[in-house]
Amino acid sequence: METLILFFAADFLGKPAWVWLTFVGIVVTLLAFDLGVLHKDDKEIGVRESLLLSAGYISVALLFGAWVWWYLGAQSGMDYYTGFMIEKSLSMDNVFVIALIFSFFAIPRQYQHRVLFWGILGVIVLRAIMIGLGATLVSQFSWVLYLFGAFLIFTGIKMWIIADHMPDIANNPLLKFLKRHMRVTDGLRGNAFWVNEADPATGKTVRFFTPLFLALVLVEFVDLVFAVDSVPAIFAITTDPFIVYTSNIFAILGLRALYFALAAMIHRFKYLKYALALVLVFIGSKIFLVGIIGKIPAVISLSVTFGLIAGGVLVSLWKTREQPAATAHTQ
Repeated sequence: METLILFFAADFLGKPAWVWLTFVGIVVTLLAFDLGVLHKDDKEIGVRESLLLSAGYISVALLFGAWVWWYLGAQSGMDYYTGFMIEKSLSMDNVFVIALIFSFFAIPRQYQHRVLFWGILGVIVLRAIMIGLGATLVSQFSWVLYLFGAFLIFTGIKMWIIADHMPDIANNPLLKFLKRHMRVTDGLRGNAFWVNEADPATGKTVRFFTPLFLALVLVEFVDLVFAVDSVPAIFAITTDPFIVYTSNIFAILGLRALYFALAAMIHRFKYLKYALALVLVFIGSKIFLVGIIGKIPAVISLSVTFGLIAGGVLVSLWKTREQPAATAHTQ
């Protein structure tokens, strides 16, 4: 018993092990409930269900933030909410690309949740690795934060310049590599990521991967690319690995649930990328302003981030109010 108590009280990345285990338990429970109860069968998720599910995830995230505020203090609580807001906002950009991927492979809506769900498991692992590496670098070399800041400013400017650019899925280097080195079926095989079929050349039964698997790989790759922006952005708010990781994962969990509602109205968020670009520039600039005006309070960071995102959403909705709904992504 004493050994168990010592284990739960042991320090892990600056926090007791039981704190991390509590977070892991919440995430595992949410994923198990999502897959095992709500979506154990493949079905098309409508906008109403998407909004309700997302509201549930957001409620859990906000309650967890309230607990962080109570247990770790107001500063940690504010940092958590700021990180959650930033990650949620930046991750919304993923929706645009994920919708293009599903459209390119003609993935039916009843199978899209399967891809997004299993993609979440990869995200949890990849973000843990990236955040762990980032936390180690920052703790050993404080000047790394300035590299993060410069990178965020550069990325924000680049995002502003190419905001109207749409990714070319067909010419994606990773997709070309996968098609050259893997056997891929000529179409979907239900909800399977791979199947055993006869090779037309040899007649032998071999493993073929399906377009659903290719979509999953590209979704994971897209998240990895976007994480290169979002992880440094949160490190610019706080260097506490627990706050960085928990705010990241809760934001992503909720966004995946919200995908089906957002995908139905992507065309209405035309100017959101400009707001996200300004958020990156603002967060990156904060690091350099510390030596001039001191650390900017978390409440100001949260307010500015919320204001920019809200402004981007409102401008987008106003500018696109007369545009017809897009349907390409709903295949």
